Amino acid sequence: MVVPALAMFVVFGIVPLVGVLLLSFAQWDGLGAIHTAGISNWRTVLSDPALPHTVLVTFEIMFLSWAVQTPLSLLLGVFLAGRQRYRALLAVLYFVPLLLSSAAIAITYKALLDPNFGLGPGLHLGFLTQDWLGKGNLAVGVVIFVVSWQFIPFHSLIYQGGVRQIPTTMYEAAAIDGAGRIRQFFSITVPQLKYTIITSSTLMVVGSLTFFDLIFVLTAGGPGDATRVLALDMYKRGFQANLMGPASVIAVLLVVLGLILALVLRRLGGSTTASQQEGA
Repeated sequence: MVVPALAMFVVFGIVPLVGVLLLSFAQWDGLGAIHTAGISNWRTVLSDPALPHTVLVTFEIMFLSWAVQTPLSLLLGVFLAGRQRYRALLAVLYFVPLLLSSAAIAITYKALLDPNFGLGPGLHLGFLTQDWLGKGNLAVGVVIFVVSWQFIPFHSLIYQGGVRQIPTTMYEAAAIDGAGRIRQFFSITVPQLKYTIITSSTLMVVGSLTFFDLIFVLTAGGPGDATRVLALDMYKRGFQANLMGPASVIAVLLVVLGLILALVLRRLGGSTTASQQEGA
């Protein structure tokens, strides 16, 4: 019964990955013949003076988006785990951003933040009437805000499921001992959600390495290279400059970074067996 899933993984996961790895040692413009290039692509990419900045921007957006999404997702997940009827409706409303296309979201926010015809000038709000996408720090902040707005609902759903797995007897015992809701949150909820936090953080961190469509439509990597992440750099090298070899090098780097970060977070999380024993 494992064979169909394994076959799909090999065909759509392993084979393309091996192909990209081989292509990183070749020269190809996307149409003509493929020629062997040795390690010249790797030398070109790794010696590019713009690469450190691109990596820094990638990790900056990764860390800041994680720092924004994690506490908000946790709080929303705990709130939505309640049994009141109206919270089911709120859960549906909160989930709507995740159903929208990233490109559509980027176009909408780009229009809303337009300094001439956007939300600020329309409502005569001075603090919103800024060149949000024309200044480096503001553009990074906008990207983090939009990414968080889109993906917080997904992680809130994960935390909601995690909270509902916590035995109610633990809260009842804490209430008998005189612990308030805040104390229960930090002494029971957060420790019991340790492995849920690790799982959610892994999805956030690894997923942030593939941010492309939203950033491409919203800022196109600008202003300058302020929001040029590795995924966008890969696209520009491969499909705008027709340099599939260097683009494949960036793709391999993304895979390696994703694996390293996932392994580090897994090590921080410890074993699943310990998680099940503590929650029992």
